[in-house]
Amino acid sequence: MSTHETSFSGRVAVVTGAGSGIGLSVAHRLSQEGATVYGFDLQEGGLAGVGTFIHCDVSQEESVATAVAELLTHTQSIDILVNNAGVGAVGSVLESPPEEWEKVFSVNVFGTARVTRLLHPLLVAGHDPAVVNTCSFASSTGIPKRAVYSASKGALETLTKACAADFLDDGIRVNGVNPGTADTPWVQRLLDKTSDPAGERARLEARQPIGRLVSAEEVAHAIVYLADPRSGSTTGTILPVDGGITGLRIPR
Repeated sequence: MSTHETSFSGRVAVVTGAGSGIGLSVAHRLSQEGATVYGFDLQEGGLAGVGTFIHCDVSQEESVATAVAELLTHTQSIDILVNNAGVGAVGSVLESPPEEWEKVFSVNVFGTARVTRLLHPLLVAGHDPAVVNTCSFASSTGIPKRAVYSASKGALETLTKACAADFLDDGIRVNGVNPGTADTPWVQRLLDKTSDPAGERARLEARQPIGRLVSAEEVAHAIVYLADPRSGSTTGTILPVDGGITGLRIPR
């Protein structure tokens, strides 16, 4: 490796949900490190100049198949897949209708599964291939009014470990990150729907032991670490990037 190369020079990455938030931060980092980035999302968002946008609704099999077909006009292999596309939901089991369960699981769980399945041949053809899934600390921490979202992320964490086991013989590493509440446009949209956005944001910050929300860039840093071929012995791992909320209990 020359002084001008990085571990991502010449590598090809697909990032879902790449138009904003954590996905866009990941796309920026990978591009800066020398990777060619393809972003699957509903909207291009901030991806212009960072990577190639390919329209994709991960909740629809046909849409993912069409996106993969377009990707194949650019490349026959990929080295990195970041399954970051996700949606949230607010409410308890009593407040969440069946349609919401279907919508959230179709994106967060089934969407990750279908993207991984359809891109698996391209990963097999890649070099030191790695998959990183954006999970959540909600998978292991009971949070009020997050029944559907938490259940989906719990399923995603389990799916991540199952894929890590299934893909060992393919040489594909599969890991995940568990962000705490992140400072992203999605979280801000949730806050804006409340009666007191500023107060609710302050409460979210206070529940994190570090006293602030996790930044998208911090989560992207962890994802890039897991995608790095130098992390070759790391698979089946879920890396917390949660401001200490899972493991620390700090009196305030």
